Amino acid sequence: MQPNIQSLSPQNWKDYELIDCGGFEKLERFGELILVRPEPQAVWNKLLPESEWQKMHHIKFKGKSATSGEWVKKNPNIPDRWHIQYKNDDVAIKFRLALTSFKHVGIFPEQAVNWDFISSKIKAFKNPNPKVLNLFAYTGGASLIAKAAGADTTHVDSIKQVVSWANENQDISDLKDIRWVVEDALKFVQRELKRGKTYNGIILDPPAYGHGPKGEKWKLEDLIKEMMRDVVQLLDPQEHFLILNTYSLGFSSIIVENLIKGAHPEVQNLNIGELYLKARSGVNLPLGVFGKFSTV
Repeated sequence: MQPNIQSLSPQNWKDYELIDCGGFEKLERFGELILVRPEPQAVWNKLLPESEWQKMHHIKFKGKSATSGEWVKKNPNIPDRWHIQYKNDDVAIKFRLALTSFKHVGIFPEQAVNWDFISSKIKAFKNPNPKVLNLFAYTGGASLIAKAAGADTTHVDSIKQVVSWANENQDISDLKDIRWVVEDALKFVQRELKRGKTYNGIILDPPAYGHGPKGEKWKLEDLIKEMMRDVVQLLDPQEHFLILNTYSLGFSSIIVENLIKGAHPEVQNLNIGELYLKARSGVNLPLGVFGKFSTV
């Protein structure tokens, strides 16, 4: 069966907006604050004049190296931390954002498309207490959505600080009882297989490179085939969904399709494609490829 090919962008998110992008930068609004951040995919020219960017933004990230830099505020009273909300037809969650030294603020807005998929599938399950596993889970957007939609949720990330950040997001979202696991994702999956565990939903958002808490090395192209082979065995045979999302510039949606089909030859209802953000200025910013499937 041929997959359904899609290009998906979040709709109707009041607390986030991509205003413009180009010249290897993006101009974004998070709540009431407008930020300028580096964006390696924005290889074209900005659509809005530079004078508009200068006038509109409150904070700009200036890189010191390929991996770190500093935030420059127009007004020193602008906070380093603030909250925003995401809401769809099923659930509402909140995030604590922060100005980190790695240009990130604690959220990947294009993932809202996957959050909508997660909440709708959980609501459609007949199982009243579905189990969801979020791997490479970062600050927990997908975990919060799954929990808010009614799932027994396990959140796995190798970095203790971001798991603590996700726990803060749980608190401000008035949620509780997400299971937090600080561990190498592949090791955790292999241990769950030995335990005979199953999940109704599995979300994978792996980085191109990473390290586990005990120095385990993760390289996407070397280990993703093994990871996919193992995670599909954790899926509940009756009711399930799976999302694989990648940001690696070398990965296409066809590669993701081949990985999923290689691990799960009988897959049904497979969707593949690109995630992107549509700017107010009219330009589209591609931000990764995905593959997903479900039984509901």
